[in-house]
Amino acid sequence: MKLSFSAEDEQFRNEVAEWMANNLCGEFEPIRFRGGPGDEHSFVEERKAWEQKLAEGGWTAIGWPKEFGGRGASIEQQVIFNEEYARAGGPGRVGHIGETLTGPTLIAFGSEAQKAKYLPGIRAGKELWCQGYSEPSAGSDLANVKTKAHFDDAQGKWVLNGQKVWTSLAHESEFCFVIARTDPASKGQKGLGFFLVKMDQPGVTIRPIPQLTGTSEFNEVFFDDAVCDADDIVGEPGDGWKVAMGLLGFERGVSTLGQQMLFQSELDEVVRIAKRNGAADDPAIRQRLADAHIGLRIMRYNSMRMMSGGEDGSLQKEAMIYKLYWSSWHRNLGKLAMDVLGPEAELLEGEPYELNRLQSLFLFTRADTIYGGTNQIQRNLIAERALGMPREPRGAN
Repeated sequence: MKLSFSAEDEQFRNEVAEWMANNLCGEFEPIRFRGGPGDEHSFVEERKAWEQKLAEGGWTAIGWPKEFGGRGASIEQQVIFNEEYARAGGPGRVGHIGETLTGPTLIAFGSEAQKAKYLPGIRAGKELWCQGYSEPSAGSDLANVKTKAHFDDAQGKWVLNGQKVWTSLAHESEFCFVIARTDPASKGQKGLGFFLVKMDQPGVTIRPIPQLTGTSEFNEVFFDDAVCDADDIVGEPGDGWKVAMGLLGFERGVSTLGQQMLFQSELDEVVRIAKRNGAADDPAIRQRLADAHIGLRIMRYNSMRMMSGGEDGSLQKEAMIYKLYWSSWHRNLGKLAMDVLGPEAELLEGEPYELNRLQSLFLFTRADTIYGGTNQIQRNLIAERALGMPREPRGAN
């Protein structure tokens, strides 16, 4: 596991830092540190423009191979970019789903036609994607999806029917990758397909989900005879689970280092306020701040181990603990932030709520241990898939 960087890599770091300093300013100054988890509804149009600014500078898809429009950056350089991006206050990426999930998945599993059709728009920051995984009855238990897809010979297209939920920024996205059941008689992981679906079409209905904060970055999405082209299934019918798991491997890839720099920025803000308002004088608060720092360093070192994963997104055992670890750490940071703020943490004028950064952090981290696989499910996965322990007894379907 490499914990230091070469002179060439450090030169690359300087290049990234200089570009960020020269470009994340002026019209983009208001979006620094904005648009992260819990704040995704903010400055959407400005962040879309920022995506295209990044593309113009050659800073989108830097880890993609050069033949697909990327820089072919090494793992070390990708780590450096994510670190410097977050350090500079780079806003939450509205192109994240496309660039770090859809793109690598198509490069690993997609056809040449799919790569030519979709990768340029993602690379240019002009076509946004959302994720059609979770359903009302298939959240942590993704293999329980009920959305169906059948091939209509008359149309020569796939036809999808079903519902997805908790779909982040679906209302801003041009496309969605959708897990759907191609074999209606199948159960569990078998008989699934991975589809590339255009959102702006008849048969796709997007309904925002209002939250306690008055915002709605999440949506439920309904497919009622929505269609996609015959060649817009990735792999063959029945390959959906393999492709979906490959995509989740990319989700736990190098972008996690950028996530950690966001966490570092949040922790720095908590420390700053603790020093300002005197909370840091409390020995218990100081100990919790130290524990948060130590936990974040452990998270980084484990992520560096994860970087040795295969190009097909296959998960190393080290990656199996990542979601459980970071979500629990982040939830605890949110609670620490409220304790540092003290009574100020509970003060709001009314809806629409103008949350400060740490209030938003606290409220959103309540969901961290639920979405993307609850902590309970994550522990099952670690036991069964990483440690090889006996499977938990399942009830009859």
